[in-house]
Amino acid sequence: MILQPINDIAGLCALHGVREAVLSPGSRSAPLTLAFARHPQINTRTISDERSAAFIALGMAQALQQPVVLVCTSGTAAYNYAPAVAEAYYQQIPLLVLTADRPPEWIGQLDGQTIQQQNIYGGHAKKSYQLPAEYSHPDAEWHVHRAMNEAINLCREYPAGPVHLNIPLREPFYPAGGEVWKYSQNLRVVENWPTSPTLSGSQWETISGEWETYGKKLIVGGQHPGDELLIRHLQQTSRQQKIPVIADVISNLHGIENAIKLQDSFLGRPDTKEMEALQPDLLITFGQSVISKNLKLFLRKYKPKAHWHLQISGAVADPYQSLTRIIPADAAWFFRELNNRSIKADEAMPEQKKYFRLWQAHQKAAGHTAGEFFGQPPAWGEFAAIRECMQQLKGPVNLHLANSTAVRYANYISLQPFQDKVKVFANRGTSGIDGSTSTAVGCALISPDLSLLITGDMAFFYDRNALWNNYLPENLRIMVLNNHAGGIFRLIKGPGDQPELEEYFETRQPLKAEATAREFGLEYFHCTNEEELRTALKSFLSPEGGPKLLEAETDSKTNAAILKDYKSRIHGYTME
Repeated sequence: MILQPINDIAGLCALHGVREAVLSPGSRSAPLTLAFARHPQINTRTISDERSAAFIALGMAQALQQPVVLVCTSGTAAYNYAPAVAEAYYQQIPLLVLTADRPPEWIGQLDGQTIQQQNIYGGHAKKSYQLPAEYSHPDAEWHVHRAMNEAINLCREYPAGPVHLNIPLREPFYPAGGEVWKYSQNLRVVENWPTSPTLSGSQWETISGEWETYGKKLIVGGQHPGDELLIRHLQQTSRQQKIPVIADVISNLHGIENAIKLQDSFLGRPDTKEMEALQPDLLITFGQSVISKNLKLFLRKYKPKAHWHLQISGAVADPYQSLTRIIPADAAWFFRELNNRSIKADEAMPEQKKYFRLWQAHQKAAGHTAGEFFGQPPAWGEFAAIRECMQQLKGPVNLHLANSTAVRYANYISLQPFQDKVKVFANRGTSGIDGSTSTAVGCALISPDLSLLITGDMAFFYDRNALWNNYLPENLRIMVLNNHAGGIFRLIKGPGDQPELEEYFETRQPLKAEATAREFGLEYFHCTNEEELRTALKSFLSPEGGPKLLEAETDSKTNAAILKDYKSRIHGYTME
């Protein structure tokens, strides 16, 4: 029996420009699976592990900045989507989550694969729709069409995010022999035009009037997709206004000349007078989270007089406990307008220029000290391994950074302005390790560019099912930093002082990645020192060949000692 309203779900997705769907096997979801798999305008892939499937879809949507459909059967399959749904919610990534379900009268009746699926993702979905179980009345078909139009538009509407549709389905699930498969013609598409960012003349007058009253202005970019337009306008603002721009590695602002990128290193210095001198009067922020804990602690302790956050709409967090104004504007548009208006840097205002030079001096001193530190070179460890790999990145590359240590080390190291074609991705919405590899696989499936994941051993082995599919792309590269433990627990305060460290926090493990690489058909490289790493990187980062995995084995205790030594050197540098 063909359920035409279910076919129309795929048809409406296609008419709205949705082109990608990730399906997981199941019988209850068969009508949905067939509707998407048979649609000529939708690319479908089947991923058996629903948790991995959801993160693969997340990686695809990250790369596309467009909705990707997820389809699963009823029961715990839907729950396995939850980690990726939560990540998508906090990272503002559009996902259309379609879960097949039992008819409502069978919920709680000990029927197989039946759980409470309505609103299963709670506050981590922008909205959850319950579709009808019967289609005999014309209003039911209208209900399905209306809900799908709403869901697709809501998924894209700023801030983007996951939208859930729970779909009860009755048997039979499969069309009988001889039934003609078709998609409805002339489906009604409801368009939802986004609002254009704008501020009134009086609002610009307020901004202009207050602008000159703040002697020390600072801009901080949170996690943000790579945006050439934003970089161009923000570069002009920074140069014209002499405003320091702090660029966490996940902000994708490394293409800005004179961006402050080593803040996580030098803001941890103990000199109170130095830190007081860096305190801003006006803080302007945009984007989402920042990695740098030292930056967060600094801004919470040395609060600005005013804090403006740029965001078109939606809830705004106050991570620095200083928020005073929400400006409903896109960051690129705001800085462009700021540059075009009469808000100019006044050469007679020496305080801002002095403030800019002070941040630059710390950036330069920290960079010089880091260069000396790695120039020795230090003992072999994951810090040097990540640095060497990141320095080799040229041209367009999708750099995925897994939680926990990989993304932190990368933020200490940063990227250079000439690496502006490198786009940085990280699951920092919830900061979990559970789907790092799957997310990178999803991105590599969509983007033609080299997609490199730098990950620790715990995150890698946790998500091995990311490689359990028939679609491993040739442009996928995975660098596994294997210290045979959760090394992050030696780097943060607290766990390292406990006698239970190795068994209950680090959770030491003996595995190597070679067997996994062999099992799933990845070309394997192995290194235990810097010379071996440099040799391996030449072939590993080459675009030729299929998917590749490089395993860098290090020692957890040595890694902790190296980072401690690095911080000590940074804390001890002398300003010129």
